Amino acid sequence: MMQLDRYDWHILRTLQNNGNISNQDLADRIGLSPSPCLRRVRILEEAGFITGYRALLDAKKLGLSLMALIHISMDQHTPERFNTFEARIVDIPEVLECLLITGQSADYQLKVVVKDMDAFQELLLNRITRIQGVSGVHSSFVLRRVVDKTALPLANG
Repeated sequence: MMQLDRYDWHILRTLQNNGNISNQDLADRIGLSPSPCLRRVRILEEAGFITGYRALLDAKKLGLSLMALIHISMDQHTPERFNTFEARIVDIPEVLECLLITGQSADYQLKVVVKDMDAFQELLLNRITRIQGVSGVHSSFVLRRVVDKTALPLANG
C-alpha cells in the first residue's frame, strides 16, 4: 500500500474539487514546482487513487428533470441471476448508479434520471422489468437534492 504524504493528500483534495485545474495552478496551490507536482499526480493515477476526470453536467438544463430511486427485488439469489441483471443494467444510460444492497427487501437500488413521467414509465416497464429475474420494483421520486457532492471525505494528510 502506497503511503501518502501531505502533498499527496493536498493534491487529492484539490483535484476532486477541481479536476480541471492546470498543473501550474495545482503546483502553486500545494507548494511544489510543476514537474514534481505532475510526477505525483501521475503516480497517484497509476496507483489507482485517481480513477478518472469528468465534467459534471446540469441534468435539468439538459431536459432530464425527473430523478428516481428504484428498489429491485430478484426472484432468485444466485450469482448467475445477479450477473445477468448487472450485465443488462450497465447498458441502460438512464441508470446513474446501481448498488447491490442489504438490509432492505430489495436486492438493488438504482438511481435513474429521465425527462418526465412518460420516459420513466417507458424505462421501467419496457426495459428494467423485462430483465430476467426482476420480480419486484418499488420507486421513489426525488423531490429535492439536499446534499449532492462527489468529493470524498479526506480527513488524513
